[in-house]
Amino acid sequence: MKAVTVKQPGDADQLQIVDMEKPGIEDNEILVKVKATAINRTDIINRKSRLEYMTNPILGVEVAGEVVETGSNTNIEVGTAVMGLVNGGSYAEYVAMPEDRAMAVPKALSYEEAAAIPEVFLTAYQTLFWIGKLKEKETVLVHAGGSGVGTAAIQLAKQISKANVITTAGSRDKLEFCESLGADRGINYKEQDFPEEVLQFTDQQGAELILDFIGASYWDKNIKSIKVDGRWVLIGFLGGGTVNEVQLMDLMSKRIQLTGTLLTPRSDAYKKALSDDFVEHALPLFENKAIRPIVDKVFDLSDIAAAHEHMEANKNIGKIIVKVQD
Repeated sequence: MKAVTVKQPGDADQLQIVDMEKPGIEDNEILVKVKATAINRTDIINRKSRLEYMTNPILGVEVAGEVVETGSNTNIEVGTAVMGLVNGGSYAEYVAMPEDRAMAVPKALSYEEAAAIPEVFLTAYQTLFWIGKLKEKETVLVHAGGSGVGTAAIQLAKQISKANVITTAGSRDKLEFCESLGADRGINYKEQDFPEEVLQFTDQQGAELILDFIGASYWDKNIKSIKVDGRWVLIGFLGGGTVNEVQLMDLMSKRIQLTGTLLTPRSDAYKKALSDDFVEHALPLFENKAIRPIVDKVFDLSDIAAAHEHMEANKNIGKIIVKVQD
């Protein structure tokens, strides 16, 4: 089979397409013929410097495709259209995955649309509801609103919690798109002081929940933007990973609950539980089209380097998809 690996840690030109054997499967696994996969920041980091928790030499953590082989302890049928999280290996023509993480592809969606769901929607669902404990009609500040997780979080927050959603982005086009998904207030972080805008929107109270992809460069601004007893979930560090001169009293005086999380290195049991909860409470919203996957651009597998470069240029709104097979 064709698969994508990394020659040496570095830029996108280090990605290579090689011939490899199809993966074998365990009793509780299924083999999926990959129709489409998607680009994630995890893949970029893993390409630049191999992550310790990523043991599969083939990149890619999510898949949409067709079941072509099943283990002896599985109940799913060959030919079923599935999507879900994998333990690496989705930048390939075939990938193995635990059956209990396979989610049925909604009938109205293409494989390319389905590939835009697993990583970002499960991350958004986890951070909003499992960790962020978002309650009905609370205010959530979603940074990087035009990103894959951002576009997912906006929709989930509006549809499940009827939340007031504030989002930040760096262009008018991205903000307008976020507002079309349900965001109540869009803030251009390049032109506006977002803490001031957040406080104005919330009658000087601040947001109950912040989803933070940015990290260090937003530290002080997030503290100004969050409400007393607010929850702050750190899921990225696009703005740097080191915060200087941290004033712990800032956290203590507002009684801020700050949680850091990563989804990819979580256990198989955790990912199963999260997938099950998502299927029960969120997947029906795709069936009735209250929520939709956001596809920015579709690349062929042969253009995998260009797909990575597109993400690194921060031009995308929603997910960057890689079509693998028809």
